[in-house]
Amino acid sequence: MGKKRVTIQDIAKQSGYSKTAVSFAFNSPDRISKDAVEKILKVARDLDYIPDPTARNFSLGRHMAIGFLVPQSTSIALANPYLQSVMRSISSVCEEHGYMLTLIPPLHSSVSEAVKSATVDGIITMGLSVSKGVADILRRRMLSIVSIDGTGDDDLPSVSIDDTAAAELQMRKVLEYGHRDIAVISLPRAAYSDSSSRSLYLTERRIKGYEKALGEYGMKLSDIMIVQTDATFASGCKAMRKIMEEGKVTAIVSMSDIVALGAWRAARDEGFRVPDDISIMGFDGIDDFTSKELSTIVQSAEDKGRKGAEMLIAMIEGQEHPMTSVDVDFSFREGKTLRNLYGY
Repeated sequence: MGKKRVTIQDIAKQSGYSKTAVSFAFNSPDRISKDAVEKILKVARDLDYIPDPTARNFSLGRHMAIGFLVPQSTSIALANPYLQSVMRSISSVCEEHGYMLTLIPPLHSSVSEAVKSATVDGIITMGLSVSKGVADILRRRMLSIVSIDGTGDDDLPSVSIDDTAAAELQMRKVLEYGHRDIAVISLPRAAYSDSSSRSLYLTERRIKGYEKALGEYGMKLSDIMIVQTDATFASGCKAMRKIMEEGKVTAIVSMSDIVALGAWRAARDEGFRVPDDISIMGFDGIDDFTSKELSTIVQSAEDKGRKGAEMLIAMIEGQEHPMTSVDVDFSFREGKTLRNLYGY
């Protein structure tokens, strides 16, 4: 039989202090004398006592954990290097403040069920609209929430770029280079969302930007091909093959770098040269050896993750946060995948 677990009752008995005083020594040492704290902690060390984190967090009224609610299943979400960078940045802030980071995929394809079951103090959503049902659950649980790349509702703290302006810049660059036969590889509509949100989803905001840029050149959305897919490399390959089957285009505009890289691979596998035969434009600015050659819209995953986590922890700890929305900069990075059809 294993050794019996040491409890605060054992420490109280050996130290001569009450169980309440022992609890204070670990959780609120300022509420008892310094001498009492030192004696209690010495007894705890002698007994090789390890505090039960669940009991400690209960006494503090916190779990000391932040939930990261991803927009798709874990296998799809973690296949995207951009989301991985956001998550690493959130994790760094959690470590600095003594919080754990808990990954929360939708439970049985339900965000509501995932939020009900999560043992966290607050939640960061990524690319999700927050439906009325989820908002009600968060309110009942008194959980703080920050949205990254969400809907941008005025009453929901959020971190994002101006997706409409960024997409407008992305499409305008392609049009400036002379392309008119264009296919857009779109992200899916906000995963597991409903129609109760009053704001545009990320995908819709970017489509609006494309529409504005096309309008400047006398074109409409109906003049281009739009294919919707998940944000994975394999999905980009599949979408590209579908585009090549349905018609001839000279440029691909993707809402995700990892999808653009998949499209690039599929084009090469089919014998197309990039950018000589077909140009490809990404969105995210993921930073590895291959992606640096990709023409893309750059947005900082690190800034989004850090600012989102800092905002959420400030809310959990009752600090003032004057802004409900934080903007992150974006820019165009010219790589080797975008050909100027005008020849200059």
